[in-house]
Amino acid sequence: MPDVGEGLTEAEILKWYVKPGDTVSDGQVVCEVETAKAAVELPIPFDGLVHELRFPEGTTVDVGEVIISVNTAADGAPPQAPAAAQEAPAPAPAAAAPVPAVEEEAEPQVRQPVLVGYGVAASSTKRRPRKQAAATGAAPIAQAAVQGELNGHAPAPVAPVPQARPLAKPPVRKLAKDLGVDLATVVPTGPDGIVTREDVHKAAAPVEVPAAVPPQAPAPAAPAAAESRPAASAPAAEPVAAGVRETRVPIKGVRKATAQAMVGSAFTAPHVTEFVTVDVTRTMRLVEELKADRDMAGLRVNPLLLVARALLVAIRRNPEVNASWDEAAQEIVVKHYVNLGIAAATPRGLIVPNIKDAHAKTLPELASALGELVATAREGRTTPAAMQGGTVTITNVGVFGVDTGTPILNPGESAILAVGAIKLQPWVHKGKVKPRHVTTLALSFDHRLVDGELGSKVLADVAAVLEQPKRLITWA
Repeated sequence: MPDVGEGLTEAEILKWYVKPGDTVSDGQVVCEVETAKAAVELPIPFDGLVHELRFPEGTTVDVGEVIISVNTAADGAPPQAPAAAQEAPAPAPAAAAPVPAVEEEAEPQVRQPVLVGYGVAASSTKRRPRKQAAATGAAPIAQAAVQGELNGHAPAPVAPVPQARPLAKPPVRKLAKDLGVDLATVVPTGPDGIVTREDVHKAAAPVEVPAAVPPQAPAPAAPAAAESRPAASAPAAEPVAAGVRETRVPIKGVRKATAQAMVGSAFTAPHVTEFVTVDVTRTMRLVEELKADRDMAGLRVNPLLLVARALLVAIRRNPEVNASWDEAAQEIVVKHYVNLGIAAATPRGLIVPNIKDAHAKTLPELASALGELVATAREGRTTPAAMQGGTVTITNVGVFGVDTGTPILNPGESAILAVGAIKLQPWVHKGKVKPRHVTTLALSFDHRLVDGELGSKVLADVAAVLEQPKRLITWA
């Protein structure tokens, strides 16, 4: 179990995607685990044959424990059936073949396992060419677990992997799985050769008949695995048998971490919440205009985007609100950057990923980052790093039809803005009662850092921008 950092010491194995006897390749996702921060996929840094899964699904494992062992073999090893390799003794020619020292296969020892299927790029350019290794006829055999531990079992040769693992972000990988697309066959158009969502959709378009699917790609298995993940992480959704009056759900993973964080925040930071109801009719018109704007084509444009921009403008006008409280040093730490958190409800519970350096982004860049953040969260692939370092947060309770609320601060942050439902309501406009789009904003803040005057100014500035969006320009 790799070190996931940020003080996390354990993770629960949610699902295995391989079994003993399966062939695995470097970078292939072998299991999904859930930490206190998020559910993540673990790739394996070896080519070889799965020898043993040391823990079943549902087991919580400490960081550093070996969870899987793999028999590795050289690229030039002759292909052989896994069953024959384990049940029958090795033939005489293979036994007589020279076995180089383990030190010659240095790559598995120096590479480190990582999270979320990003792979390890540090030594990817130094690997021996596959064809050259096959031409030499060498057949060195090594055995290693995920942490590089030798297990002493008989080696099993595996077929060489013909290509390197394509570069793609976790949401794109899941999309490819759901559509049954082999990423190795997709032509990347993203920067640095990264496969994009559009690339996957283009590759999926012609692949509608069984003849178009490569015979070695088990297309039906990937969507089935993807569909099973939410069910594994949401036990409350299981059907209840007749006569059962109560169901007990273990508190663990993201839910447990969220509960602890909220209790710590509520009883550490003195919360104050202020409210303002505002006419956002002009903002709604601007949203419609931006949707038709050529420069915003293909981007997620909605009221939340302009609320985020309005909050960033308010923070720029009142920078003292963007701070944290250092109890140990007895200091207030003013942040000169804004990592804007967006609260997201997922099957595993509430998470708050943040957009790094949101203050420095243009509106199209902010829209792109917001769309990627939401899509990743919905797919359950938000990384722990994406949830660290936030400074202020927005929670959009309006999507549930709720008018407003008193949000609890994300631990370590100074303020959180709740956005209520935007509804047509009777409103006095230019001396007449007219139907206008109206919403209620609520700002909770840490009263140790933010006094009533500062909090009121920030909330009033957000409301003013949403009421008159031209202030996005005049206050810039």
